[in-house]
Amino acid sequence: MADRPGKGGPDDGTNYGWLYGGKAGKEPPPDATRAIPRQPRPDETRVMPTQTPPTPPRPAPGPSRPGAPPPLRGRSRGAGGGRSRPPWLRIVLLLFILWFVYTAAVPFFAWTKVDKVAFEPDGDRPGDQPGTTYLLVGSDSRKGLSAEERKKLSTGNATSELTDTIMLLHTGDGPDVLLSIPRDSFVEIPGFGQSKVNSAYARGGPELLVKTLENETGIRIDEYVEIGLGGVAGVVDAVGGIEVCPKEAIKDKLAGLDISKGCQEVDGTVALAYSRSRKQSAYGDLDRVQRQREVVAAIGDKVVSPWTVLNPVRWWRLNNSVPGFFGFGESTSTIDAAKWALAMTKVGGADGLTCTMPVTDSSAETWDRDRAEVIFQAFIEDKTDIITKKQCTPTGLAGVT
Repeated sequence: MADRPGKGGPDDGTNYGWLYGGKAGKEPPPDATRAIPRQPRPDETRVMPTQTPPTPPRPAPGPSRPGAPPPLRGRSRGAGGGRSRPPWLRIVLLLFILWFVYTAAVPFFAWTKVDKVAFEPDGDRPGDQPGTTYLLVGSDSRKGLSAEERKKLSTGNATSELTDTIMLLHTGDGPDVLLSIPRDSFVEIPGFGQSKVNSAYARGGPELLVKTLENETGIRIDEYVEIGLGGVAGVVDAVGGIEVCPKEAIKDKLAGLDISKGCQEVDGTVALAYSRSRKQSAYGDLDRVQRQREVVAAIGDKVVSPWTVLNPVRWWRLNNSVPGFFGFGESTSTIDAAKWALAMTKVGGADGLTCTMPVTDSSAETWDRDRAEVIFQAFIEDKTDIITKKQCTPTGLAGVT
């Protein structure tokens, strides 16, 4: 075989003489193929040698430069890399959750023990009307009171079943209105003829009282709330007492009341006696209904006080003063009861009106129908903003405040 590269000839890729019969180390024939030296193209990409950048010198240790951000420090991180909460914050959050649950649960627990009362009468009744009208009845029933409690509260006859307090509360688009109905008002009681309105309850219970009032006014009564004598005292004590402002000193042995003139803090026993007394005043029962509304408004102020809700002991006492002394209509829900309680806190304020049924004289036996009909129609049509000071007076007497 002819000589090949590596056998005497140069091994630089140009020794192709063996292909043409040439000898190693000799010139190839003149017609032999020659390798053309490779010339680099002017646009050919060339690999540049890698240059390693010099390492910058480290700054000498010392204080940070002005304006430079502070050095990062290690921080404790919770799950997911987030910053963990301080222990005290977790404790506060837990206490808040427990307080919220407690505040919401207590009323529902108390509600399970509240008496439900059948109040809706049979037969024809006024049709549905806009807004909501509540009937609030303060019964002088001694049910649930021991002999010692009756003596302390000066309640007298243990078998009495009259309604010393009768109020209609209307809530709706206009101002809330609380209308007191004097107990001595003569009205037509179905099946019994003309008689004092407070006797309807004793003769036929809540149903007959509701029927009587609906017939006399044309107002449909949507909800019913009944409170016994011990309930007033219990609620007042539960909220830590209330402030009352007698316009004159009152001594009423029958009601167990001995109170001086002027604003003062009273407990439940005095508040109850103050709302029941009617013997030592110029207008008798008309003055009493004003004091009843005063007590209701004062209780409302305490109930909506932040301290009442924030104080777990007071909140518990307030809610648990309701069962045993309060009764609500059979169809009344916890939401309905809460709306009633909220509305009662507004009476006497800028958002509400308090009135006594318009009457012709201080005996309060006869209603002044011309003025009363305006109030009735305002309730029926839910337009309480049409009631003026002429119809709504504290005593029920025209021109007497």
